[in-house]
Amino acid sequence: MIYRFGSFTLDTGRRELSRDGAEIAVEPQVFDLLRVLIERRDRVVSRDDLLDAVWNGRIVSEATLGSRINAARSAIGDTGADQRWIRTLPRKGVRFVGAVQESGQEGVRAAAAEPSPGPGPGAASADAPGPGPAWRTGPRLPAVAVLPFTNLSADPEQDYFADGMTEEIITALSRVSGLFVIARSSTFTYRGAAIDVRRVGRELGVGYVVAGSVRRGGSRLRITGQLIDAGTGAHLWADSFDGGLDDVFALQERVAARAAAAIEPTLQLAEIGRLGRDAPAHPDAYDRLLRANARLADFTAAGMAAALGHLDEALALDPGYAPAMAAAAYCRAQCHFQGWIAQSEAERAAAVRLAWAAVERAPGDAQVLFMAAFAVWNMSETGRDRARDLFGRALLLNPNSALALTLAGWIETMCGRAEAGRAMVERALQLNPRDPRGWLMAGVMAVAAVSEADYPEAVRWAERALAQNRRFAVALRALAVAHAGLGQPERARQAVDELLEIEPELTVSGFLARIPFPVAALAHRYAEALAEAGLPA
Repeated sequence: MIYRFGSFTLDTGRRELSRDGAEIAVEPQVFDLLRVLIERRDRVVSRDDLLDAVWNGRIVSEATLGSRINAARSAIGDTGADQRWIRTLPRKGVRFVGAVQESGQEGVRAAAAEPSPGPGPGAASADAPGPGPAWRTGPRLPAVAVLPFTNLSADPEQDYFADGMTEEIITALSRVSGLFVIARSSTFTYRGAAIDVRRVGRELGVGYVVAGSVRRGGSRLRITGQLIDAGTGAHLWADSFDGGLDDVFALQERVAARAAAAIEPTLQLAEIGRLGRDAPAHPDAYDRLLRANARLADFTAAGMAAALGHLDEALALDPGYAPAMAAAAYCRAQCHFQGWIAQSEAERAAAVRLAWAAVERAPGDAQVLFMAAFAVWNMSETGRDRARDLFGRALLLNPNSALALTLAGWIETMCGRAEAGRAMVERALQLNPRDPRGWLMAGVMAVAAVSEADYPEAVRWAERALAQNRRFAVALRALAVAHAGLGQPERARQAVDELLEIEPELTVSGFLARIPFPVAALAHRYAEALAEAGLPA
């Protein structure tokens, strides 16, 4: 269908928006939002209608929804003040109010664009053939359904707690960047039914299912949760949580936060593993991003170079793909930080510009914000205060991201606020004590201990980090400084020797020129100790 309004044309078949024949670049969600508003211009479109039609029922924040509406207005020359085309009706929704001419296939109207209701629970057997979840074959991001938690207690009064637990986890997961979370109204239709997760995956179009139970024993509650691959039925994560009945709301919040923090990295690893099972013949930008994430996890110079190659391919496929833009900037910052892949001043400046462009395109995406913040902090001397602001915004959007908490804690520590930085990392460790990036958390704790001259504690945390990742330069530097501070020159020299294996050209001056040290005393402590341990000047 082709819709014309003013000097604009929206072609739904070619997915193009143009003005006087010149194409206007818009993000896919912005295009879909415009399409839905135009197709349903005979009525007010509510927030829930937009979530169903544009986000496939995923819960998104008001800030994200507002940013997409503003982007749609901007694309067609409208503003929130003028509202010439898109009018907001307070507490009701939005409506497209301009005159529209349409052409194309006869009979294609808004009703035809409405998603047809899927089959309810029990409509198909577990073995019934079906097209499978859309994410398996299309460019969809991973989707998850949180099924109603089962009340295993003899007391039916605990049903309210089980339902509340489900809703808390849905809300917590909705803050995770790049994840589609099916709305409560869809998943609660399975309440009380015998569940086959593969059938749920087909019926709801999701790749993953969260299920769980609540059991009461006296004044104590035990909550269990599992993350299950809806395609294979394999359990990817499981945990149990105990608490008292004295403050059930705090218990629900704590369990939901820990579950979301653990599920986020588990899903990423599962998606990376999926590439080996059923990668499409022509991978899209999202698949390239996953491949890059897999190589980032290697944490080697070769892995970083390969990751950058995949991210370049992702951006060639979709130049405005904000997650890939932020990941590319983050990857270059990691290379700069570790001393891998020499980058000129112009290349670092380009990476910083890419980070800010990602923030502009996805201001409501917590992962984009903290990855961009890390890049800006490490490669822009003039942008470090703004980088701290980005970390703060990321944590407001998703306070349960262990990685964002860890990186923000490292920044606070480097700025001389070791106590605040340590508190952030401790929360990350509490949220996900088995996080695969635990070496990063331990490394930040080592730096915090060095900043306070608590060298035995610094050695303990640095060794813990290196036991998981021997290539982590942050931990090796902290270990060298701590051993020097303890009067153990041979051990300090051993740490420096390992540093030089990672970065043979490393010098004290080069290190200080590359790594931000807002606190001069801490920079002097590192420089003096590393020089004593044998690092060339």
